Amino acid sequence: MVYEFKSEQYSGPIEKLLELIEEKKLEITQLNLALITADFLTYLTTIEKQAPGILADFLAVASRLLLIKSKALVPNLVLEQEEEEEIRDLEKRLKIYQEFKAARNYLKNLWQEQPLVFSREFLAASGKLFYPPKNLKPTDLKVVIERLLAELRKIVYETKDFKIEVINLEEKMREFLERLKTAQAVNFGKMTDSQSRAEIITCFLVILHLIKDQLINVEQGEHFSEITIEKI
Repeated sequence: MVYEFKSEQYSGPIEKLLELIEEKKLEITQLNLALITADFLTYLTTIEKQAPGILADFLAVASRLLLIKSKALVPNLVLEQEEEEEIRDLEKRLKIYQEFKAARNYLKNLWQEQPLVFSREFLAASGKLFYPPKNLKPTDLKVVIERLLAELRKIVYETKDFKIEVINLEEKMREFLERLKTAQAVNFGKMTDSQSRAEIITCFLVILHLIKDQLINVEQGEHFSEITIEKI
């Protein structure tokens, strides 16, 4: 599938995700989101080359799609409550956006067919002006605007700042090899105890790289048991 990216027409990752779903004529479900994950990641590589400045928004959606894909491939995968909420949140946002997009297209077509403009006859030649009822007060307008904003807050999500932890894989590999110089064997569980999830994943990637390069031996007695690492 070939995509064409134009920054002046950019409208966000939710728009592209909905386009992929509509192209395949799919319903918005977790299973269908898993099906179009590869297409979304393909489009993401196009953005990386042509507009890296907006990549973060697409990566946030891509990470949720990968989570949904993982759950579809591994049915017994247990997700944390926060991860489950992120999946439901993505589905909800897509459905809301789909409804707004349909309404937008309907109003656009209606306006193009016949622009509807109404005016009081005695004010038709007066130009644009605000002509409120006599009993309207500024406080009444304030109440109406506050109600409108309250309704918008229910469907518009506030922007949140995320602090991303960056871990250097090569640096972790050097630290790992230095540790093996002073120890005959290293226990993976003890080595990663009290570390963050990102650090644990990085350590596991380091082990895979060192196994590939035939620099270490790894033993695991049974599934999900402790991993013992020895330097060759």
